[in-house]
Amino acid sequence: MTCMENIYMLSDAEITHKISAKIKELRLKQNISRQDMADTSGVSVSSIARMEDGEIKSFESFLRIIRTLGKIEIFMPMLQEEEISPNEYYKMVQSAKTKKRKRASRGNNYNNGQEDSEW
Repeated sequence: MTCMENIYMLSDAEITHKISAKIKELRLKQNISRQDMADTSGVSVSSIARMEDGEIKSFESFLRIIRTLGKIEIFMPMLQEEEISPNEYYKMVQSAKTKKRKRASRGNNYNNGQEDSEW
């Protein structure tokens, strides 16, 4: 069984460690120094070092690093809208059709639109 098939068996710390190692691996494969990464991403060198050592504290910094490494597409499944099934769509349409509109109240109109008498 591969890691991806068994990802739910990993602890959060193990997942974080694997992601941290992958960040470092990608940075090195692309021949990017930590300083260059910091300059490009806007994340400090010390934050990058901590992130590569398994301390991913800021999600915003994490996103900046992932974007800088050219891997932001890994978040596509999280950003896509879920499609509804034809059954769910049918139920939604039927529910909208069956809701009755409430009539607006007419207020206190006692003379039914006739002019007020001077009496």
